[in-house]
Amino acid sequence: MALSVVILAAGKSTRFKSQTPKVLHPFGERPLIAASLMLAEQLSEAPPVLVVGEETDAPLRRWASDRARFVYQERRLGTGHAVLQARSLLAETADRVLVLYGDMPLLRLNTLQRLVDLQRAESAAISLLTVIRDISQGFGRVLRDADGRVVGVVEEPEATREQLAIRELNAGIYVFDADFLWNGLPQLRPSPEKGEIYLTDMVELAAQSGHSIADLVVDDSTEVLGINTRVDYAEAISVLRTRINEQWMLAGVTLIDPATTYIGPQVTIGPDTILLPNTHLRGKTAVGEGCEIGPNTLIDQSIIGDRCRVIASTLEHAEMEADSDIGPFSHLRPGAYVCSGAHIGNFAELKNSTLGRDSHMGHFSYLGDTTAGEHVNIGAGTITCNYDGQQKHPTIIEDHTFIGSDSLLIAPVHVGKGAKTGAGSVVTRDVPPYTLVYGVPARPKRQLKDDAPIEDQSESEV
Repeated sequence: MALSVVILAAGKSTRFKSQTPKVLHPFGERPLIAASLMLAEQLSEAPPVLVVGEETDAPLRRWASDRARFVYQERRLGTGHAVLQARSLLAETADRVLVLYGDMPLLRLNTLQRLVDLQRAESAAISLLTVIRDISQGFGRVLRDADGRVVGVVEEPEATREQLAIRELNAGIYVFDADFLWNGLPQLRPSPEKGEIYLTDMVELAAQSGHSIADLVVDDSTEVLGINTRVDYAEAISVLRTRINEQWMLAGVTLIDPATTYIGPQVTIGPDTILLPNTHLRGKTAVGEGCEIGPNTLIDQSIIGDRCRVIASTLEHAEMEADSDIGPFSHLRPGAYVCSGAHIGNFAELKNSTLGRDSHMGHFSYLGDTTAGEHVNIGAGTITCNYDGQQKHPTIIEDHTFIGSDSLLIAPVHVGKGAKTGAGSVVTRDVPPYTLVYGVPARPKRQLKDDAPIEDQSESEV
């Protein structure tokens, strides 16, 4: 039996108080509505139908034009009226219709699959999702007869005092038999209280006409947390963060303080890694095994190898190979690449640069558009001056070089293997291999021992 999904996203989001449609606010690094859209794509081969309104039409078409079909609800006459707008697209193509909302992002795939299977197994006109909790969030109350069968749903504004005391709430998620849905919706009448056509009235219509109604009580009440206000939004984000953090802790990752740790939904982390407080991992970040990240660290769209350490630093679109470390208070900007065994100390910055294997960049230094080789020492205060006011230029620092403190390398410039610069040098020309240069501008002063690693040469030569 073909299943189609309708996602209601035409609301004005009045209580959210934002010029941006509520369903496009970020949630887990994606627009809020993305959660419902991804569920729909996993449950049905047919593209979902998005019911949009004046505020959501243009932005949602821009964002999801290749993933959904769209119908426009010109007048906001309630949820029943909203679903009815999809009839022209689905009446001849779907046997069953699942109705979701664009502002309910915590639903799990397993829960919806159970609801779909329940409707099919019982050949029900409707299967509906309910929740038992004390906070209603404006949800309608589920009405049952003496035998416990669902016979209707009463919306909160129209409920009596006795009905308001009912703790079983209608979550608003349904799977309909398509024929029953399209034949029944035109029979609904506007409510006397608000003048809206409620989709919930389909439950009473099914009961009165003798159709079967199936119901599923959700196990985790947070799944049906609807987002109406910024308070609801913050609570939902907290639930999502808790779910993700628990997933990683159960997978062998240590979170010292989960309440202050943020892990994005696309992040991967190896076992035995430790995340310290105030650590944020965002985007498609991958962290290897046995790392120590944090505290006070932000890593975005970056790759961290095994056994790395990042202390109080920021990484953006950068990569660290295994056994390297950085921080505190350093910054790897886009294109930064730190090779195995390399060390970056405090207040250092790399942009579009490579620091080679077992090289050291202690502190207060900047490498921009630079390739530094193996066993290179970057002295404190070193800057590669890569921008001339019009364009960027590269710097190449070969293996086993020693760049003295406060050196300025004016790009484009090439420092040969085994060379040294004296403290305070301004290097404006290429430096030959195994040559000591210093001064302003730096000039060759001495030929160093050929083919000798930098650690084997006398400090007195600088």
